[in-house]
Amino acid sequence: MSEELKEQSVEDTEIQNDNEEQICDAKDEEIEALKENLIRATADFENIKKRLEREKGEAVKFANESFARDLLPVIDALEIASNLQSGDDEIANKIKDGINLTIEQFKKSFEKYGIKEISTDTEFNPEVHNAINYIETDEVESGKIAAVYQKGYLYNDRVLRPSMVVIAK
Repeated sequence: MSEELKEQSVEDTEIQNDNEEQICDAKDEEIEALKENLIRATADFENIKKRLEREKGEAVKFANESFARDLLPVIDALEIASNLQSGDDEIANKIKDGINLTIEQFKKSFEKYGIKEISTDTEFNPEVHNAINYIETDEVESGKIAAVYQKGYLYNDRVLRPSMVVIAK
């Protein structure tokens, strides 16, 4: 009987070893799966972090956009006042000079914060110009801007306000 007990004991030990190996294999697979999940989660976190940094940079870059847009009518009004005829009146000429200085200060401040005037001495570009009319003229080539009704501006290379222009036919 002792021989049978030894064989039974050996079989039990083998079964127990097989069970332990299966458990170890299952634990190894679980550890590998957890490692993969950790790597994915870390990569996702890094991607989200980079995206948020980009979005934050964009938000900071364009934070003053609405404020700048609100100032455009002010500079428009100053330019209209500057273009009025003052004649020979010395006081009117001094006022006009003051208005021109104010316009120059506005433009310098605009440039400092990335706001620049859209060029209108080129061909019509629908991305930055808004055609409000067409005229037939011999003075300007067809397709070019013949007149500007309202200046347009870019803010960090984004259209703040398109130029309102008349196109030559």
